[in-house]
Amino acid sequence: MKLVKQFSLILGVLMISSVVMAQKKNETSAAVEYKNNYLKAFMTGDMDAAKKALRSAKEFIDLAAAHPETQDSEKTLWLKGEIYSSYMTVGIMSQDTSFIKEAGEDAIDVAIAAFKKGYPNSKKYKKDYENSVAQKAGQMDQYANMMYQAEMFEEAAEIYHTMYRYFDAINVLDSTSLFNASLCFEKAAPKYASKLAEATNAEDSTIYAEGYERMYTKAAEGYSKLAEVGYKGTSSAVYAARAYQELGEYDKAIEVINMARKNDPTDKSLLLELVNTNIAAGNAEGAEKALTDAIEADPNNKQLFYTIGTIYIDLKKNAEAQESLEKALAIDPDYVDAQYQLGAHLFNWANDIMLEANNLKIGDPRFNELKAQSEEKMNQAVVQLEKYILNDPNNKAILTILYQAHHKAGNTEKALEYKKRAEAAE
Repeated sequence: MKLVKQFSLILGVLMISSVVMAQKKNETSAAVEYKNNYLKAFMTGDMDAAKKALRSAKEFIDLAAAHPETQDSEKTLWLKGEIYSSYMTVGIMSQDTSFIKEAGEDAIDVAIAAFKKGYPNSKKYKKDYENSVAQKAGQMDQYANMMYQAEMFEEAAEIYHTMYRYFDAINVLDSTSLFNASLCFEKAAPKYASKLAEATNAEDSTIYAEGYERMYTKAAEGYSKLAEVGYKGTSSAVYAARAYQELGEYDKAIEVINMARKNDPTDKSLLLELVNTNIAAGNAEGAEKALTDAIEADPNNKQLFYTIGTIYIDLKKNAEAQESLEKALAIDPDYVDAQYQLGAHLFNWANDIMLEANNLKIGDPRFNELKAQSEEKMNQAVVQLEKYILNDPNNKAILTILYQAHHKAGNTEKALEYKKRAEAAE
């Protein structure tokens, strides 16, 4: 009886070993078909032979990937990623879309999933995974660029995004591809907006509206990931916020801006976008509060007051702009950037007031009032710009403004002095 049990045990071990060997054989056969036959045919341009070898390699790797003994093998997963990816490469090279479909509509997803699953625990094949991803992404880059140049933005976006996903499978953030993908998704949105405007039935309207939303959603998600790592400074956060605004998702827009402001609280583009987001959301109080909160958090920051002043200029809030810039100068009277900005702002504001006065009907009693306001702002501008020119005596633009300001005020001697200096400045 003891001998029978020992024999049964040995027989069982042999049967298990034979199953394992069979699956290893499938793995090896897939490797032979891919490395020896497919790659050789592909490199020589024999697409028929390449297709034949790839079909055979896929049959073997599918068997290996389906069996518990080899489905998690780093070699099997690497080969599966290579083989499934190659279907698209061969299909594009041979202009045979039907061949691409042989691997399934989700062939690229299957390939990326295989790389993503196998890479973390890979040892012997670690470099193979990394080289494969770099090669696949490199092959796709030229096609993405071609699509972009042809203004086929959605197609370009999908290819760029696939490149990003390939690198993501080996834990590398391909920020350039993700940015390009997000940019192209954003550029693809107007196509859907245009079709939506022309749609004549509810079904088409729904399709184009969903397409528009899909493009901006993908753009926003991509930009947000880039904002998390500070790609392109604060620009990615601004782009993400604008994409969320298009979707009407103002809370997400504000969230991504505030995230970026943790590292750069006085950045003008972030503050301006925060204000614009609140305005777009119909929250004027929120827009003002965003600026007030920034000041309360750092009340002695001259750069913050300067930034807010320039934001108010952009928003055409002239009095608020003047007040903020004057506060920056109250903190530092020699703050040359604020001198320049305040002087230029007051100069432009004076001209706008005078333009308004000149557009009144003859005899309008408001003319003299507006003229007096314009002269007051012009005089204030001159004070700041003359302080600024002490530190930048050859600034042609400011010298020209000072010439014009004194000329309008009737200060002939001063006007001629600044005119000569402006002409002499490079």
